[in-house]
Parts: sequence; C-alpha cells; structure tokens
Amino acid sequence: MIRPFHGFALIALGIAGACATVPQIMGDPAVTVTATAETPPVGTAREDAADDPAIWRNAANPAASLVVGTDKKGGLYVYDLRGAQKHFIPAPGLNNVDLIDLSDGRVLVAASDRSDLTKVQLFLALLDTANGALTPAGKIVVGPGEGYGICMVKPAGAQGIVAYSAPKGGTIYKTVITEAGGVFSGTTTTLARIPTQTEGCIADPRTGTLYIGEEDAGIWAIDTATGAKRMVAPIDNRVLVADVEGLAIAPEGTNGGYLVASSQGDNAYAVFRLPGVTPVGRFRIASGTFGSTEETDGIELDNRAFGPDFPGGLFIAQDGMNAPSAQNFKYARWDEVLAALGERK
Repeated sequence: MIRPFHGFALIALGIAGACATVPQIMGDPAVTVTATAETPPVGTAREDAADDPAIWRNAANPAASLVVGTDKKGGLYVYDLRGAQKHFIPAPGLNNVDLIDLSDGRVLVAASDRSDLTKVQLFLALLDTANGALTPAGKIVVGPGEGYGICMVKPAGAQGIVAYSAPKGGTIYKTVITEAGGVFSGTTTTLARIPTQTEGCIADPRTGTLYIGEEDAGIWAIDTATGAKRMVAPIDNRVLVADVEGLAIAPEGTNGGYLVASSQGDNAYAVFRLPGVTPVGRFRIASGTFGSTEETDGIELDNRAFGPDFPGGLFIAQDGMNAPSAQNFKYARWDEVLAALGERK
C-alpha cells in the first residue's frame, strides 16, 4: 500500500506452505525485533490463507487507525492497532490489498480478485473509518491473467486513482479508476512485462517509480510514464533470498526513505535506502510477547506516528506459520527496526 502523497515442518504442523518451504538458503545475518501486537488467526485454518495487509492512518487520532487484511480463502478483515478484529466481509479469492483516501473523505479499498483465474480483477470496497466496517463497491475487470499483486496511488494533480496489477504471468497493468454516479470503473493499459512470476508491488509517486517483485529474480523499478524497467535488487542469496514477496515503502523527503521486501526464502525482511535502492540490512521478527514471523507474503509500512504504541511508525507482516493456530498478521515498531539496523531515529 502507498499513501496518497499511497517441507517436513509444514507437514508436521498440517499447514500448507505459502510460497516457500523450510528455508534451504540463508542470507546475510539479520538483526531482530519483536512484535508489539498481533491479530487473531484468520478464519481459514490449516491452509495458506492470510496474505496481505494495508494501513489506513487516522490523521486526527493516529492511535485509532485501522488495518485491512486478506484471508484469500475467506475475505477481508478490518483490525485496530491492538490487532482486535473490527469487521469481516466474505469474499473468497482475494489476495493482495491496498487502500487510498478519496478526496471526499471516503476510503477506497481494492484487492486482487482471484475468484476467476482467467482474468485479473479488482474487488472494491469502501471503508467506514468511524466504525471500521467495509461495504462492497463492485469489481473492475483489468485484463487476462491470474490476479496476484496490487498497489494504488493518487498522482499529484491527477484525476482518478491509478491501480497497478502484477498478475502471475508477468504482464504489469495500469488501471485508472474513476467514479461516476457512485459507480467505480477503470481504464486499463499494459505498462510493462516481467519475464516470470510477479507479486510484490509498491508505487512511489514522488519519482514516478513502480517497484515490482519478480519472485525468483529480484526487484524491478519501472517508470510509470514510459514502462522502462531496470533490475535494482537482484536475488543474490545474501540480501534477498527467493521468493521475493511483499514490498513496502517508507518515504522521506523528495525521493529518500526506505524500500522493504519480504525475503521469504529465509524468513527475513530486506531494507534498501532510496533513491538508489542501496542495501541497508536485514531484520526478522523474533518470538517475544507474541510469536515470530515466517514465510511472510504481504507486508505494509507507514513511517508516521501512530500514537504511544507505534510512535515512530508501523510495520506489519503476514505470518505464514503461527503454529498451532491459523496464519495471522503481526505488528512491529518501525523505529525499533531502524534502531536495530543502526539507522537514525
């Protein structure tokens, strides 16, 4: 999500693996932090189900912010910052999720809809920020393919919202979403093509760059105007271990900040400094008051203050294990991540 500025062990546990299995390759050493909160297990047990989170920040009261997360076998959940469930709507087949503030104060939620594996679709909902409830708001058909990754952005001065879709086949779609008479619709073009399976997706409107994770190759930077692409963080089994899964961004200034990727193959998160995508280090969420995270698919990050529990930003990771319970999402303090990495703050 981007803000609008937007093996054996598994068999023994009876859990189907997310995308990777027990790590066979370990990357460079990673520092550790612990989770500050976690959500209840998703409703789908003993399966790869929880997938991707998105954060809505309450500017008036950051501690009252909300998190939307997917159960790809069940639907969409809404949680508060303590991890408590606020709402759920059934919608089997959803995978990645993102949200964005509309100009009239409403919040649009979009999720990649895999209920039909022959076409990429966006499932839309509106989030009532007063009570945390979601209301379905239709679907948009994007194009052929199997839906997977998604991210949204509202470019400065632009009309409508841009959604980027990264289906499994590697065709990257750009959909301009508009609303007329209460109905959302989309106009789609093909932005770029990636050689093999993609998922992770995050856009940076400051630089007009779309970052896409090619699971077995690395992270691409794509010019959102021209579609020109370049590999900026290849899988090297040091910083990044396949699969590359979720991507998230912490913007600072005109083009700085951090890009974070789920290095799912060895249960770590790789951090890069922007704008050069320069490796900073790696971290893991270790067991503490709450459990550790493994085999993470989706991640989310907002480096603004979220009240006393998350004064220096909020990082959320899907936990693909969470034994003996079903998968869930775990929250960590972003300032603690930066401190562990030896960065400022």
